[in-house]
Amino acid sequence: MLRYLEIIWTSFKMALQEFRSNKLRTFLSLLGITFGIFCIISVLSTISSMQMAVNNDLKAFGNKTIYIDKWQYGGGPDYPWWKFVKRPSPKYEEMKLLKQKVPDASHISFGLNANGNVDYGDNSLTGVNYYGNSEDFDKIQQITIGYGRYFQQSDFDRGTPYVVLGYRIAERLFGIASGALGKTVKLKDGKNAVVIGVIVKQGQSLIGSWDYDNSILLTYSFMRQMYREENAQPVILVQAGTGMSTEALINELEGAMRSIRKLSPTQENNFALNDIDALSKFFDPIFAGMNIGGWSIAALSLIVGMFGVANIMFVTVRERTSQIGLKKAIGAKRGVILTEFLLESAFLCIIGGAIGLLAVFVLTLVFSAILNFPVFIPLNIIVMAVAICLFTGVLAGIIPAFIAARMDPVVAIRSK
Repeated sequence: MLRYLEIIWTSFKMALQEFRSNKLRTFLSLLGITFGIFCIISVLSTISSMQMAVNNDLKAFGNKTIYIDKWQYGGGPDYPWWKFVKRPSPKYEEMKLLKQKVPDASHISFGLNANGNVDYGDNSLTGVNYYGNSEDFDKIQQITIGYGRYFQQSDFDRGTPYVVLGYRIAERLFGIASGALGKTVKLKDGKNAVVIGVIVKQGQSLIGSWDYDNSILLTYSFMRQMYREENAQPVILVQAGTGMSTEALINELEGAMRSIRKLSPTQENNFALNDIDALSKFFDPIFAGMNIGGWSIAALSLIVGMFGVANIMFVTVRERTSQIGLKKAIGAKRGVILTEFLLESAFLCIIGGAIGLLAVFVLTLVFSAILNFPVFIPLNIIVMAVAICLFTGVLAGIIPAFIAARMDPVVAIRSK
């Protein structure tokens, strides 16, 4: 065991010595490895970070949740908007009937969405998202109150003029988010509302999900005092119960909605049942394409880098020919010589990979600041990059290492 550790340590010292002795030559030769590892780690890290951000955004819609809407979510060149626009919008009364007809659902809520203004003193904000919702909305969506409280049942029953502000809205109106509590703001048509809560800061969404930072929440009954229901993009949210699959929920909802709207067996559905969990499949081809592009560039760079490392090892073997002969003369076996040069080649690739990893780490800090969502390097990608460096190093150094291992000690000692 100690012998193998000594071989590894010796090879590592030789790799460092080679890098210190010929910095420019070694770096230029390792540039392909550095760029290849940079491409692999940067692409995979960015994709992993984006996938996590997208998954978190989808969770904001609610897990195992079906959105009943007139519109089918998703797009494309063949999207039949002309067909969906003629459909009737979901109604609040339909939501109440669904609670009776689909008792296995965990939570059912009704939501409205419109744009309006929010004013306080001399500060005026326009184009603010108004979300007016019924009970259970906060049980489906991920809403965390940072200051104050959420709506109570009495607020829903009476249509109390209360409002919960998004973090960014509260900051822009009052300077600090916590300063919004208890203040009275003006909404659409000059209607007053008291701020009872502020949502914690959410951050930027990649898929355009509920942007709570720049929104306000109201009860459905209060928002109906300012907007007609059919003009505020109504939607019904239904979350599957424990042990209930989304497929089973969709089947129940389809039968219930057809019954509520009194559709005959020959009539097609005039509503859409949008499975939020299925939206994640829409992004799979995008991420797959990005992966293929990153791996293609990385593979080309690694091949170029492998030839550069092989060139270094050929030069190294020629420069150390007399040392190799001396080692073999005092008893060093072919396997030891072979292992030393293979490990040295692998360590050189690891040095190039470490430079690429450092560049990616700096890039993640820049992207995190620009994109406003965390970009990170997963541990499994780092381990994979090290494995690629080892494999590339062994592959690049195998021919020079065999040449060194098969040298005749007498001829090698006499060489200059």
